Amino acid sequence: MYTGTYRTECRFDCGTLLSSYEILNTVRIFLPGGKCCSDPEQAQNVSDCILVGQRADGTVYAEVRLEDRTVTRTAPAPVTPDEDALEFAVCSLLYEVLREMTGYTPPWGLITGIRPVRKVIQLLENGKTPDEAAAFLRRKYHISAEKMQLALDTALVQQPILPHSPKEIGFYVSIPFCPTRCSYCSFVSHSMQSAYKLIPDYIARLCEEIEVCGQIIREHGLTVQSVYIGGGTPTSITAEQLRQVMETVRSHIDIGSAREYTVEAGRADTITAEKLRVIQEEGATRISVNPQTLQDNVLQAIGRDHTAQQAVDAFRLARSMGFDDINMDLIAGLPSDTLTGFTDTLEKILALAPDSITVHTLTLKRAADLHGSLGGRSSGELADVMEMAALSAKSLPAHGYRPYYLYRQKNTLGNLENVGYARQGKENLYNILIMDETQTILAAGCAASTKIVSPSGDISRIINHKFPYEYIHRFDQILLKKQKTRELLACL
Repeated sequence: MYTGTYRTECRFDCGTLLSSYEILNTVRIFLPGGKCCSDPEQAQNVSDCILVGQRADGTVYAEVRLEDRTVTRTAPAPVTPDEDALEFAVCSLLYEVLREMTGYTPPWGLITGIRPVRKVIQLLENGKTPDEAAAFLRRKYHISAEKMQLALDTALVQQPILPHSPKEIGFYVSIPFCPTRCSYCSFVSHSMQSAYKLIPDYIARLCEEIEVCGQIIREHGLTVQSVYIGGGTPTSITAEQLRQVMETVRSHIDIGSAREYTVEAGRADTITAEKLRVIQEEGATRISVNPQTLQDNVLQAIGRDHTAQQAVDAFRLARSMGFDDINMDLIAGLPSDTLTGFTDTLEKILALAPDSITVHTLTLKRAADLHGSLGGRSSGELADVMEMAALSAKSLPAHGYRPYYLYRQKNTLGNLENVGYARQGKENLYNILIMDETQTILAAGCAASTKIVSPSGDISRIINHKFPYEYIHRFDQILLKKQKTRELLACL
């Protein structure tokens, strides 16, 4: 795996200047362990480089110089002279050069965006048949047959679920606390030890914001389709605090109109019968019990204080109390996990028969303790991660689980994806719509992002303060932002 430093240069002799953003994303598909040098002075001392551009003679070119090897390709410029077409032509040429140099054919081909299923949905909405849509996308983006089938299957599950009125919205509540912070985590979550004293004030402010959101929903005649309480780990707080939040939701949000109501119970070391009873009594219909792995050595390696058996026991407790819509999350590629261990975990999860299973591929972000170790993965380890994803894609449909939402992230091992699988009728609407980005979602709490989708499809985001202390002590600014929310909702 390449772990050196390179520079990128974009030269367009005919006057058009393109952003290097997508060009750099294309490079990162093939050189995830490399570092791009963007400082002009330092770049002069970097020998490895990627050159792309357009010449005055009407051709585009891509030249890659890595470790004393150079490959250059040229092609006619696109007939359509717009920047998007030119950028795609340059990235396509660069993709071919890098594939030749590295010998690697990425399973998602040239797609760098996080929502490949949206491309399928758009083609289906424009009248393409499923086969036509798949053939077009495979040809344009060089997607493998397996990944194209996964995206198509997901789109076909989503298509009858997606339609909704602009007046139907989602509602999200953030409880950003966890017993400990997992080593792979990049979310704004705070361990109970460091944030314990903040929780009562945080809950009070959160309930106040939920009440204001309820007022806004009524003022604009909106209907809440889905409610999602996430984090962090919402069940990190006490049963009394959880009831306080959920009672506020029930008092100010018409949950009777919602098709679903999820509480992300999450970690086994926070799940108790008392908290599950609160969730039940306050009207939630769906929970998550998220072990991530059922290998004790892996749980220890990522900083979790519970065992695999505790996760199994938490699931069985929820089932015994009557929960009939339970999700379980797994992560492929966790530190010290192996293909054998992941296979064992998957088999044990399937034996529990949850209603949905979400399979994430480990993503290493700057905020995670593990960031920086991506370049240290051996080719064998990365191959194992790809086998884990392939095993999930084969085993879960064979056991009656259909892929219903899918998204990709930067710095994901093997350039892979995260997929939610569910039994028919147990698909989570909130997950589908937040990935599709076609529904307005109001959000309350620390780092929560309100997303307002206009009739034309334009998206406006209003983001709360990132940290609990900031959220509590600058709450007046949160309330001021609600006026902006009102103004944007007036267009719906």
